[in-house]
Amino acid sequence: MMGVKDWVLSQLVSKSVVSSSQLSAGDRFSNDESLNEEFSNQVAADTSRSPISNQESQNDDPLQQVVVENSCQSHSGTDEKLDPLAKIERLQINFLRLVQRLRQSQDNLVVSKVLYRMHLASLIRAGESDLKRTNLRSDRARKIAAEQEASGLPELDFSFRVLVLGKTGVGKSATINSIFNQFKAVTNAFQPATDHIQEIGGTVNGIKISFIDTPGLLPYSTSSVGRNRKILCSVKRFIRKSPPDIVLYFERLDLMNVGYSVFPLMKLITEVFGSGIWFNTILVMTHSFSALPDGPNGYPLSYESYVTQCTDMMQHHIHQAVSDSKLENPVLFVENHPHCKTDITGEKILPNGQVWKCQFLLLCVCTKVLGDVNTILQLRDGIELGPSNTTRLPSLPHLLSSFLRHRTVVGPSGADTEADVILSSDMEGEDEYDQLPPIRILTKTEFEKLTKLEQKDYLDELDYRETLYMKKQLKEEAHRRREEKILKDGTLGSDGSSDNQEPPEAVQLPDMVIPPSFDSDCPVHRYRCLLTGDQWLARPVLDPHGWDHDVGFDGINLEIVTELKHNVVASVTGQLGKDKQDFSIQSECTAVYVDPRGPTYTVGLDIQSAAKNMIYTAHSNAKVRHFKHNVTECGVCVTSFGEKNYIGAKIEDSVSVGKRLKFSMNAGCMGIFRQAAYGGSLEVTLRGRDYPVRNESLSMTLTILSFNKETVVGGSFQTDFRLSRGTGMSVSGNLNSRKMGQVCVKTSSSDHVEIALIAVISIFRALLRRRATNHRETLETG
Repeated sequence: MMGVKDWVLSQLVSKSVVSSSQLSAGDRFSNDESLNEEFSNQVAADTSRSPISNQESQNDDPLQQVVVENSCQSHSGTDEKLDPLAKIERLQINFLRLVQRLRQSQDNLVVSKVLYRMHLASLIRAGESDLKRTNLRSDRARKIAAEQEASGLPELDFSFRVLVLGKTGVGKSATINSIFNQFKAVTNAFQPATDHIQEIGGTVNGIKISFIDTPGLLPYSTSSVGRNRKILCSVKRFIRKSPPDIVLYFERLDLMNVGYSVFPLMKLITEVFGSGIWFNTILVMTHSFSALPDGPNGYPLSYESYVTQCTDMMQHHIHQAVSDSKLENPVLFVENHPHCKTDITGEKILPNGQVWKCQFLLLCVCTKVLGDVNTILQLRDGIELGPSNTTRLPSLPHLLSSFLRHRTVVGPSGADTEADVILSSDMEGEDEYDQLPPIRILTKTEFEKLTKLEQKDYLDELDYRETLYMKKQLKEEAHRRREEKILKDGTLGSDGSSDNQEPPEAVQLPDMVIPPSFDSDCPVHRYRCLLTGDQWLARPVLDPHGWDHDVGFDGINLEIVTELKHNVVASVTGQLGKDKQDFSIQSECTAVYVDPRGPTYTVGLDIQSAAKNMIYTAHSNAKVRHFKHNVTECGVCVTSFGEKNYIGAKIEDSVSVGKRLKFSMNAGCMGIFRQAAYGGSLEVTLRGRDYPVRNESLSMTLTILSFNKETVVGGSFQTDFRLSRGTGMSVSGNLNSRKMGQVCVKTSSSDHVEIALIAVISIFRALLRRRATNHRETLETG
């Protein structure tokens, strides 16, 4: 169970002005960026043991949120003329007065943390000449607060609004009456008492509190979903103009058992309000003084163990609803029975001796004060109940780098036009494979009788013949496509129709290797590749490393390349994936028109899912071949993500020297309103002598990116080659002017299985690292 104090400490970190300044995106904060970073490091060192805050555990998904408006109350018209430091001092004085009214010591850990955050907040906006002034004000505020609270002047003006949610009969209205210590809301133990949304206001210890009491929700069933959704939608409309500061979700502690579940109801609340509703929600457990159930040994459970079990169960359901296991909500235990035990002041206490009303007020005051600090210093427009609606946007340099990457153009025949150009230059003359003398294939027994040197020569000869045979097949395929194109161009205007042509014969795809499963030994009824009469190719996406019940099939892959009209080819490639929580899609749609006079025009649309948003990229290219070995290309693109549209343009030129050496240069820019990133690259590629049969190559690239008056120069290389007949290796690396880089080595082999033992070393090191981390965390908590 997460105690109130622990939760407040985590909220102080998440709601502190430090976190707020980092989430800000306005240009007016650019001058304070370096100070904020230094300040964040200081806070991180001080709060390393604090729980993970709710704001930091949010997903990158754009979630609907409830924003708390600026509610900082001004005492007079002169407040507007005060500087931020004076306003912070006045807010600090008010907070200290509230602490005295709640009978809390200023040395209380929660109070000390709030004062510490307010002091650091003042240092952010204080100039160099105001640092000493800030220290003096922090000390003077305590004295002034004591004097004002003793005299009662000026009158304290502090308020907050609370939204109340929960099932019917759990004690929402009774809790409101207990907080005000008077009858303000109608209660009924046998039937729902609140039939409409009402706002109930009052004053407790000089604090103005406004509760938004809502009709109770019905327990989950197929018949109650409609009514519950209608209630929640009406609540959403009610709070739209004036959102609350805090949300209370009520449950009865005495009704919870092992089979108790509120996940469907929490899921419905999440669908209506968005996941952000839970990020400032307090779980309220009523009937906390009831008799505890018996444990497995037949004796009643202890109070601490029972509330911990119930709290963990409620938190688990919230994690399922928001799909975020890092979220931690505070929990308040409430007892409204008139015969509940009280202290000497008449306040109701819990079995553990806590006064729940004081805990509630202290928690709400801390949250409200820190939100007002953010508003005064203009670090953020207001506290957010949940993730911000400003989704993390992709950076312009990243979009530009993706746009500058060369796209392979598919010709009308469905093949790579660049490879066809290289193959067409080798058409003249007799093929090398036909000039080879015949060879007799040895049996396994005959091969084993050879010496090692003879075996090596024999395998090298087979490998050489295989390469020449594959090159011959590629040439014949390119020659066939060229003849078909010439024949089609000649018969385009004739009466001959393609309707009389027989469709190509369907080729059965090889079966995919299915990993072990918990299903029956004959799962043929579940896994199929779609074979249709058209040109669509649909296959499942296989993850051989998956341990899921669905034996590693993560989605479906769709591909098609078809000729729409003469010299117009369309290709669609897409992959769909769906798991228990997320849906993902990646799709590339391209149409190519090859002008008989030489130019090639391309238009396309790319779709990619990013969390729960979609990224759409529309691009268009034009390519012209000036000479046999020189190609120039230009293109534009528009990328849409959320409400932002990015526009880019590029130009690219490539020069081939012979069949193996190629130089490529490109330059482009990507921009949005008043922002732009510029970049370019120079690439040199040396292909293997067997290209395109073997994809052996060595490429070196120099890149330059400029954004916001900062330029980054980087270099990279990549090489793919074969170590032996069955072993291939790929080595890549990069380094930039920021002294950041990486080196990647990949090896695949069908001859040396012992290479896979390298993975054992990696797994062993990871286990040791995790063990050391767990040991260090144990020492810190101990």
